Amino acid sequence: MTTTPRPACSSSRPATASSIARTGATMASSLRPIKPVEIKTQCSGTRMDPKISPGQPNFIAFINNNDLWLANLKSGEERRLTFCHKGLDNVKEDPKSAGVATFVIQEEFDRFTGYWWSPSAVEDSDGGKTLYLLYEEVDETEVEIIHVPSPALEERKADAYRYPRTGSKNPQTTLKLAQIKTDKQGKIVSVQDKELVLPFTSLFPGTEYISRAGWTTDGKYGWAVLLDRSQRRLQLVLLPPALFIPVTGDPAQRQKNLEAVPHDVQPYIFYEETTDIWINVHDIFYPFVQTSEDEFSFIWVNESKTGFSHLYKITSTLQPGCYQWSGSYEYTEGDFKCAVKEEVTLTSGEWEVLARHGSKIWVNEASKLVYFQGTRDTPLEHHLYVVSYQSPGEVVRLSKPGFSHSCSVSKNFDMFVSHYSNVSTPPCLHIYKLTGPEGDPLHMVPEFWASMMEAPGCPGDYKSPEIFDFPGKSGFQLYGMVYKPHNLQPGRKHPTVLFVYGGPQVQLVNNTFKGMKYLRLNTLASLGYAVVVIDGRGSCQRGLKFEGALKNKMGQVEIEDQVEGLQYVSERFNFVDLSRVAIHGWSYGGFLSLMGIIQRPNVFKVAIAGAPVTVWMAYDTGYTERYMDTPDNNQQGYEEGSVALHVDKLPSEPNRLLILHGFLDENVHFFHTNFLVSQIIRAGKPYQLQVYPNERHSIRCPESGEHYEIMLLHFLQQYL
Repeated sequence: MTTTPRPACSSSRPATASSIARTGATMASSLRPIKPVEIKTQCSGTRMDPKISPGQPNFIAFINNNDLWLANLKSGEERRLTFCHKGLDNVKEDPKSAGVATFVIQEEFDRFTGYWWSPSAVEDSDGGKTLYLLYEEVDETEVEIIHVPSPALEERKADAYRYPRTGSKNPQTTLKLAQIKTDKQGKIVSVQDKELVLPFTSLFPGTEYISRAGWTTDGKYGWAVLLDRSQRRLQLVLLPPALFIPVTGDPAQRQKNLEAVPHDVQPYIFYEETTDIWINVHDIFYPFVQTSEDEFSFIWVNESKTGFSHLYKITSTLQPGCYQWSGSYEYTEGDFKCAVKEEVTLTSGEWEVLARHGSKIWVNEASKLVYFQGTRDTPLEHHLYVVSYQSPGEVVRLSKPGFSHSCSVSKNFDMFVSHYSNVSTPPCLHIYKLTGPEGDPLHMVPEFWASMMEAPGCPGDYKSPEIFDFPGKSGFQLYGMVYKPHNLQPGRKHPTVLFVYGGPQVQLVNNTFKGMKYLRLNTLASLGYAVVVIDGRGSCQRGLKFEGALKNKMGQVEIEDQVEGLQYVSERFNFVDLSRVAIHGWSYGGFLSLMGIIQRPNVFKVAIAGAPVTVWMAYDTGYTERYMDTPDNNQQGYEEGSVALHVDKLPSEPNRLLILHGFLDENVHFFHTNFLVSQIIRAGKPYQLQVYPNERHSIRCPESGEHYEIMLLHFLQQYL
């Protein structure tokens, strides 16, 4: 059942201070006092990515100097678990790491860790416990080394690191297991490093990326999400701990270890997904505890099946084989693949279940319900929904319409927190209690329970943008928003700024408050500019076909949608001066700003390009190959989409192009602007360049931010 719309920051049944105090007192009485614990470690250097063991809370693992360490918080005992990294200053001679996600995995796949604790400890016969750490081992020997200027510019040094440029070698990666045994007192008895019975590439040929990994709820299996290099095939695999054997340098001992592995121990490829476009990696995977040895059930989001991300409850049959791991195993197509016994569609339609960028689902196994976030009502708003996975059909919205929500559901499924806003209302943070008859959990009604944050007042000169939509010539309905100039006068035409991103994974136009991150756009409107934002083909939350319009041709379709949107706005609003239009964006938006003035110099009077990708051959494998394939397979696409190769089409008039870039940019390296400028000079075209010597991909220093804003405004005022 949906809630009744009401003002964003009002509350019909507020929690009183005394009721909150009583609740807090009850909670406090049931909790022991929490005191800080000093952890004294023996290793040197920065400790990163710490994680407490769920099965033995006195143990905490962490990364130090690209290796995995373990500390016993109770005894102070400490162990180094892996010995991959040598700790050398020379990157070339020290290419291995353990438990650390590589640059591309972090940047392009949103995985920021490289190790995972098993959820529980195994009780041993002697009263001790066995714990497991599944971790990724990486060898970057064949990955190219690049040099980026050091932040300490006065030292005239450059930082060297591995960067897999599109078409070049990626890191070699595998999964390993650290086995920790303790005695009755919890003291570490032994630590053993374990590897797979066969090389990772032999078990899973064609795998290029381990995009996700973890453990099943009962700790019976490790699991991983594997992608091929083209990112058009995804495999979900199960890895039993018995599939890992002790690492040894003695071939005879390794043979004995292999012979000790039972013949029925094997990996399972329990689900596979393929597409002709690309697979967007997500975070939605919920494995159920096994009730049958030969079946495995889970909830998963699949986008490839219908072109829209939707929930499925899947049961796969774990078909056991018989493998002689000590012999000469040879891969056969279909090895380890499991048949899907049942695939139940939980949600459907031309809308999306939110699954990317850390999105979650909450599964109530007692009532057989799944809570999730999605765009069922409109692609402009995120809402919290619930559906039964036992009897799917009806999808119930729990959050109130007219706002976009980011929600989290409580562990016992009786409350949820919503952080929400709309274009005219700053964010609120409210708690809702789910009430209703116990016999009908699907139709529980959310009631306001408490406020954690009310919306602050908008700045005095803030005016929210107006959202619009129009039918594109591509056949898709396109959405945009316009900030009207604050000093509107009848018949007066205003200079216009088209703010653009336009690339995959991003949606700019939605019903959320824009007065913080995009406050600049309101400022421009207050100074007399019309500001237009359009989500054209390639942006997300509209399905794979809409986003996949960029497949193999980035830079070739986006400007068409942007220009259509400008023309629509000029027809609907008579204040837009189409003879004075600026295009501005950062990163992919910087790339499209350049493309705009190259492809449509008659439309865009000036372009202001921030941190632009100017030649796709110089960008990384994970991102570029997902959308553009490899350079060998898509030479024309790379040439058409690289602005540095089309500088001859830039305007010959001065003061029409401004490029901004951070000199230390670790994502879009300054090489892109360096190469572009060299080509511009060779072509004899005018340009202006603003370098920020101490900034990376995003401007972080307040002084640099202030300079950028002034530089942007000055350029617009002078030349638009």
